Amino acid sequence: MAGEAVSDIFVIGGGINGCGIARDAAGRGYSVVLAEMADLASGTSSASTKLIHGGLRYLEHYEFRLVREALMEREVLWAMAPHVIWPLRFVLPYQKGGIRPAWLIRLGLFLYDHIGGRRLLPATRTLDMRRDPSGQPLKKLFTKAFEYSDGWVDDARLVVLNARDAADHGADIRVGTRVVSARRENGHWDVETEDLASGTRETVKARMLVNASGPWVDKVLVGALGQNNVHNVRLVQGSHVVVRKKFSDPRAYFFQNPDGRIIFAIPYQDDFTLIGTTDRDYDGDPHDVRISDEEIDYLCRSASEYFVEPVTRADIVWTYSGVRPLFDDGASKAQEATRDYVLKVDGNANQAPLLNVFGGKLTTYRRLAEAALDRIGEAIGEKGGKWTATSRLPGGDFGVGAFEAEVGKLARSYPFLSSSHARRLVRLYGTRAATMLGMARSVEDLGQHFGSDIYELEVRWLMREEWARHAEDVLWRRTKCGLHFTADEAEALEGYMVKARQAPS
Repeated sequence: MAGEAVSDIFVIGGGINGCGIARDAAGRGYSVVLAEMADLASGTSSASTKLIHGGLRYLEHYEFRLVREALMEREVLWAMAPHVIWPLRFVLPYQKGGIRPAWLIRLGLFLYDHIGGRRLLPATRTLDMRRDPSGQPLKKLFTKAFEYSDGWVDDARLVVLNARDAADHGADIRVGTRVVSARRENGHWDVETEDLASGTRETVKARMLVNASGPWVDKVLVGALGQNNVHNVRLVQGSHVVVRKKFSDPRAYFFQNPDGRIIFAIPYQDDFTLIGTTDRDYDGDPHDVRISDEEIDYLCRSASEYFVEPVTRADIVWTYSGVRPLFDDGASKAQEATRDYVLKVDGNANQAPLLNVFGGKLTTYRRLAEAALDRIGEAIGEKGGKWTATSRLPGGDFGVGAFEAEVGKLARSYPFLSSSHARRLVRLYGTRAATMLGMARSVEDLGQHFGSDIYELEVRWLMREEWARHAEDVLWRRTKCGLHFTADEAEALEGYMVKARQAPS
């Protein structure tokens, strides 16, 4: 009878941790089912500051293990996905009498350069802000700055590529699927799911359950699993604003505010500047998180303290806000709570095991997944060994220095593409851009034009290969073309996708 087969692992949550665990597990030979209630990366994983970084500021909270692990991961992830991850230089202006003394910053950057196995990323250097171009957009408050390396990532695409690779290794990825309940039954889990589009319910059997639902991890424990008095995570809201481009320098800025917080100002999608983040406790439903007026004022005011040209509300073209599910370590301030991850296995020798995933960050998701697979192996038996450190994510099978060559190759193969269109496609899909374009020989072959450089061929690819169901999925998570779409264009795209989903296959 359908549904009687028992999978090895059922994963709840389609964020970076859930998809990373599903990918690693499927690649080792485990049978995996993953359920995501909304869209992949629709929660915390698409609301980050988009950085692959060691976390320089975590050093002052003595998070040395976390920082070292994160620093070691930067170049591993860059090699794994050079289309969606690339190096970024950061300028940290220094003001005499500032909140952190120069010796402390130098010590932190020395550790940053030397404890993480850096090989390709350039080292820290000191800048004369009176002469260096990075000083031009800033007020004349600084004569010196430190420039160091970290990385940039398209966070939502990193999630989707992990899901895609998990599926390519045999995982069953179910988007728009809610876990109604999960109960232990005869040595395995009976997980009742509901397809939210059709209302269809199904029971999936699995040997082990992984709760990687991010901000909802405690809610899943209470709602679906029936546990009481659960309080494992501290929800911390982080918000960002995207404004019209404030500077032309390709480097990002790391600003130290007088209140002890830090904010970044980062070149974003060619035409914009990303400013964030805030850190404040959040006690509402993560589904409802929105940037507050107070946070908007704080980010505009803070950035205006540094830039010659003030940052105002009129500059804002987009805002986004997310909730970080930090493990509750009792820290008194939100910005001091640990960003490290914690894995806990529940269940005795006679019960089907449950693995709960608390905390974590984008940069260390792969290491978190490996640690989770260690626990899974202990609980239900090992299959295969570690493999992801030298792997490539879909489309990332080219060298870390070969991005421009890939753009040139695609442009030569499809000369009807504008240079910006070819570059965007390689940034999103890497070598799979050519697979998507297939036999197209003209713009007309791309089908209906929806706005910006989004065409029907790409939309159909995203629906078929990357689980996109709505215009929002395409415009804000699979791409960032929403920055260039009008409301009418977005509505027309949604109408097209609704019809496409309803059409017989």
